[in-house]
Amino acid sequence: MAVEALNSRLDLRYLCELDTETFELNKTLIKDDICRDRAEHVVYENIRTIKAKNALKDGDIYEFGLLMNQSHDSLRDLYEVTGKELDIMVEEARKIPGTIGSRMTGAGFGGCTVSLVKEDFVESFIKEVGDNYEKRTGLKPEFYVAGVGQGAGRV
Repeated sequence: MAVEALNSRLDLRYLCELDTETFELNKTLIKDDICRDRAEHVVYENIRTIKAKNALKDGDIYEFGLLMNQSHDSLRDLYEVTGKELDIMVEEARKIPGTIGSRMTGAGFGGCTVSLVKEDFVESFIKEVGDNYEKRTGLKPEFYVAGVGQGAGRV
């Protein structure tokens, strides 16, 4: 619907063809508020993904964490797929010193968050986030600590 509305002025096949400036100049063509919000999330998330790849390539973990935070906020506010429990987990994670970024992961409407936490803060992160989350939701969270590997490659 968003592409169709934007094509009254533009010539698009997909939202990923848009940069943020072009989207901002033309988003009023999308009359439905929900459709406009969803399209805005998609356009900006695509740009964030490209920036995230570059941040990782450049070794800029703090930029990557900022982009994670922006992604979650957009999923919450524009795409509306996070849910109360996920938002609380992210809020609590972001309060902890040593947290670089936190966002939902998976399909939305429940599930998991992923947080980048400095190694020296992992234990306090688990304790404080776990306690605060349980106080706020009545649910006891589970935590999985993972390391970073080289990623996919030829074997």
